[in-house]
Amino acid sequence: MQRLYFLTPDLDTTVNIAHELDDLGLTHDQVHVTGRDWQHLQERGVNNATLRETTDVVHAGYRGVAYGAILGLVLGVLVYWLAGEALGVGPWPLIIGLGIGGGLFGAWVGTMVGVSVHDAKVDKYERELEKGAFLMMVDISDLREDHVRRIIHRHHPDVTIDKVTSDERRHHLGTGA
Repeated sequence: MQRLYFLTPDLDTTVNIAHELDDLGLTHDQVHVTGRDWQHLQERGVNNATLRETTDVVHAGYRGVAYGAILGLVLGVLVYWLAGEALGVGPWPLIIGLGIGGGLFGAWVGTMVGVSVHDAKVDKYERELEKGAFLMMVDISDLREDHVRRIIHRHHPDVTIDKVTSDERRHHLGTGA
């Protein structure tokens, strides 16, 4: 499964493509749209994108759990080493408890940060979105990608179809140039 991004110029084109994708068997769970004029999308039956699709909230939450749990485990070992006997608690309940607590705290912090970080393509097309364009996010299997691309390009040649490249993902996550 991968995500294709369709940059559409206006509301009517967006609604038409949404109906074509529906005719191709894609569900509302597979097609999400974001744009400045999202209320009109909703009125015309098009699925609006949520924070899950337009931000880095999910990936940031996962990273927060991982880093928080690791730091919690390290803190648990350190606390037990420094004051374990004075606390009257065995090593494993303390270490595991702080690991779980660190993971939960990391999930909370990660999602708070992730909500403020746009998806790579939402960032890329921010100017166009401000001018009234719409960005459709279409989750599709690898086997159907070419077929869907051909149909949409044939009916709507003015639509930009894109997907996140590995370079864009590394740059977006702060791990590349």
